[in-house]
Amino acid sequence: MGLIETAIILFAHGARDPRWAEPFLRVAERVRAAAPDLALEVAYLEHLEPNLAEAARRLAQRGAEAIRVVPLFIGRGGHLRVEVPRLVAEVVAALPGVVIDLALPAGDDVAVIDALAAFCVRAAQDPHLRPDA
Repeated sequence: MGLIETAIILFAHGARDPRWAEPFLRVAERVRAAAPDLALEVAYLEHLEPNLAEAARRLAQRGAEAIRVVPLFIGRGGHLRVEVPRLVAEVVAALPGVVIDLALPAGDDVAVIDALAAFCVRAAQDPHLRPDA
């Protein structure tokens, strides 16, 4: 098994309903299409599997030397300020020799904010953007 220089974990909140994960799995599919050589796992803070530690362990077993955790969160609440850094630190301690760091949350990126703003404008104007459409 060869080494993987850098891998990513797309890290989302999680929910009891597994259908909640569908948009994040679509993001993962698009990332894989755009960067087929990038090792990737999707992980969840709660309710869904895998959790962060398990996803990181999987990547390390595949040979990842470095893992970047990419939070797919819009706002920086308590999870991102306290809980996620603590979880990342626990994973770092559990996987000596693997460099693990945390990216900014998706909501801090101007392109994400621009995409959400564009969607809001379309939603205001397009009658097809309704749950029942």
